[in-house]
Amino acid sequence: MTDIDKSAAGEQRTPPAGPEAIKAIPVRHYGRYVTAVIAIALLVAIIYAFSQGQINWHAVPDYFFDDRIMKGVGKTLLLTVLSMLIGIVGGIALAVMRLSKNPVTSSIAWFYIWFFRGTPVLVQLFLWFNLGLVFEYINLMPFYKDHWSNFMTPLLTALLGLGLNEAAYMAEICRAGLLAVDEGQTEAAHALGMSHSKTLRRIVIPQAMRVIVPPTGNEVINMLKTTSLVAAVQYPELFRFAQDIGQNSGAPVEMYFLAAAWYLIMTSVLSVGQYYIERYYARGSSRQLPPTPWQKVKANVLSLGGPRGAVGA
Repeated sequence: MTDIDKSAAGEQRTPPAGPEAIKAIPVRHYGRYVTAVIAIALLVAIIYAFSQGQINWHAVPDYFFDDRIMKGVGKTLLLTVLSMLIGIVGGIALAVMRLSKNPVTSSIAWFYIWFFRGTPVLVQLFLWFNLGLVFEYINLMPFYKDHWSNFMTPLLTALLGLGLNEAAYMAEICRAGLLAVDEGQTEAAHALGMSHSKTLRRIVIPQAMRVIVPPTGNEVINMLKTTSLVAAVQYPELFRFAQDIGQNSGAPVEMYFLAAAWYLIMTSVLSVGQYYIERYYARGSSRQLPPTPWQKVKANVLSLGGPRGAVGA
């Protein structure tokens, strides 16, 4: 018979000690603090320098809504829209030509893109503007005949210089979007009896828009700013009117700040529109669309009123 050690049985067994709690010490990024202090110091120095400069800041609000400035804003927007229409239509045509199996049309499209992307926009504007030194008349046989100087107006010069140059860039954007669509989509459409043009319109282009839209929005914003170059060919837009007002009022630098403010306003509005267009075309690729700016603001406001760490429904 085995003896039982009652003294050992009566003792309480202590549970094994668990692992010690880890004390997490956050890493201190001293470099971030240093760069933040330097950035703030530079910003303060720039603001102080401009505050001490001989700048008549009152001239900016005085001319901000001047009739000439508002006319220049309207002409800038009109020129942007028309130039982008030329660029988009021409870019789509050039992209299709570039992807064509016909070596002639493909080579022509390649040469066009190579030439217009390889030369500055300002040079192209001056070339169109000064072709009257080479051609005295423009003769379109029975349709139209006139002096080149009467035909090539500043508006037409601006549209040709900006629109044709933009078509070269849009051609590459459209070509990239078309190539991003899987070839199986085209083969399946052809197997169903759809023609090449119908396949392009109904199958390929709608899927390619997700790739084409974001860089196209950037091109619209870039075009808005590039319109300032047409002041060199005597077309009256925002920058040209700001220059004229600055020379007449004796406040040229102030008018440059005014023009910059208007460009910032217009590009900001276009950026918001670009965001919503990109969000619209992302419906087929994202399970959950990114929140809009208003939805972000609403979520932040509701989260402030609820418990910490919770987001309002």
